[in-house]
Amino acid sequence: MLIALSAVIIGLIVLVWSADRFVDGAVSTASHLGMPPLLIGMVIIGFGTSAPEMVVSALAASQGSPGLALGNAYGSNITNIALILGLTAVISPIAVHSQILRKELPILTLITAFSAWLVWDLHIGRLDASLLLLVFAATMGWSIWQGMRGKGDILGGEVDAELQNHPMPLPRSLMWLLIGLVLLVASSRLLVWGAVDIAQALGVSDVIIGLTIVAIGTSLPELASSLVAVRKGEHDLALGNVIGSNLFNTLAVVGIAGAIHPMVVDPEVLSRDVLVMSLLTLSLFVFGYGFRRQGRINRIEGGLLLLCYVGYTGYLIQTIFAS
Repeated sequence: MLIALSAVIIGLIVLVWSADRFVDGAVSTASHLGMPPLLIGMVIIGFGTSAPEMVVSALAASQGSPGLALGNAYGSNITNIALILGLTAVISPIAVHSQILRKELPILTLITAFSAWLVWDLHIGRLDASLLLLVFAATMGWSIWQGMRGKGDILGGEVDAELQNHPMPLPRSLMWLLIGLVLLVASSRLLVWGAVDIAQALGVSDVIIGLTIVAIGTSLPELASSLVAVRKGEHDLALGNVIGSNLFNTLAVVGIAGAIHPMVVDPEVLSRDVLVMSLLTLSLFVFGYGFRRQGRINRIEGGLLLLCYVGYTGYLIQTIFAS
């Protein structure tokens, strides 16, 4: 048990560090190869920040622990909204622009509803996984097309400025890309082994471990980037980071895991975790709609999100000890 816990802690630390190195190397390499800053921001960084969830869930599914994969995806979504946005809003209220309410949030809400519909029969087969990946590809293609039409210039400009401020030679870029990828996979294997071992020792399902320990750990990159964005006054990036991450988790992470190993979904996942995830997604509409002024998630609403996270996590921990 102690060895497994140490494996989880070490795995999480190396996972977060290697994901950061992997993103740095990938972004710089893509720049050297002539990839436009907009595509680097939307594709490379988008995949990179969700790399921990994707790799952990893929390995968990391939090793016969699909519950851990599903718990990681849905738990990360809940953590992103309730913990990360809640904590960020308590530190500094998050402005919600009308474009986000009109475009990004409706897309996330529809995709969350689509995901809930797919797991309604308590099974995610390869057909379901294929549908999730197809919707993911369509969403990414639409986002890139919108960006190419001139609606993603801010993101492209920020990536371009970041590359100019922190240039990296191609050999070093390739080195960090390779090192980051190898350590990402290795730390994920260590984390999955430790998490499954802890679940077996405590006599709980691997879904619970995925929803708690693994979900928090794999969401650390989003937490760090959101706090940095708010500190710089870039509220759009903080909120957009969470929305984008949840899209990746719901579609790509669950889709990849389901394609590798079909999953039988615990009824509690539908009645508890999918419900909480859906309600939290809808709460962003309620909090973000400004009525007579620009919408924002203020400190009180951020506190409510944190309370939701504490209550939800407390219930999961109680479930562990009750078993």
